Amino acid sequence: MRIISYNVNGIRAAIKKGFFDWLATNPADVICLQETKATEGDVDVKQLEKLGFEHHWFSANKKGYSGVAIFSKIKPTSIKKGNGNHLSDFEGRVIEMQFGDVKLINAYFPSGTSGEERQTYKYQWLKEMYEYLEEAKKQHSKIILCGDYNIAHEEIDIHDPKSNKNTTGFLPEERAWLTSFLESGWVDTFRFLHKEPHRYSWWSQRFPSVRLNNKGWRIDYICVTSQLKNQIKDAEIFPDVKHSDHCPVYVEIKI
Repeated sequence: MRIISYNVNGIRAAIKKGFFDWLATNPADVICLQETKATEGDVDVKQLEKLGFEHHWFSANKKGYSGVAIFSKIKPTSIKKGNGNHLSDFEGRVIEMQFGDVKLINAYFPSGTSGEERQTYKYQWLKEMYEYLEEAKKQHSKIILCGDYNIAHEEIDIHDPKSNKNTTGFLPEERAWLTSFLESGWVDTFRFLHKEPHRYSWWSQRFPSVRLNNKGWRIDYICVTSQLKNQIKDAEIFPDVKHSDHCPVYVEIKI
């Protein structure tokens, strides 16, 4: 199974930048999107269907905000929208598919960039998501968690760790959460295969030179439970795919 996770920062804007043309190159069997900022009715889904994808959406109640979707060429055995936590579901942050004994979860973690209130909520969401994943592991040993985690884990995952040490997305509490998460039985598929620095998945749009000079953050991940560790065949980041301020991250897993 080839999987891509991609924060498109508005699927309608991404489509105008060639997103459907890129999908036509067959980059993966399953495409997990975050921050769609749209409903299914806002998009020409016939183009997706012509490419062989079935598509499932979980949009925020607030129009043009947040939202996740999964496009799959492999038929899932079941689909679930939301994780049962009210505000998270109101904002359209989690959607799941089951493929036999493998559970795929696509999640858009909150950002704390808009102020202290949202940072507080981010910590609440992380706590609730951790508990949700712990419960999921009791039922399913093979889980894939795709998404924009909105956290750069280690200094290697951010271009300037010193000046960003007090910036949301690289705060000690956020990084500690991700450490605890990984130590609880998860594998960061990209770092499992790649130890090299300067590999990022997001670049600020404030200054065009930031992406040109690769001054980025790695905040998009595909993690798997340890039971799938030895089935990781490939993992990559595709910075040359440019429909968003993020780029796609990729994994190939034998299931």
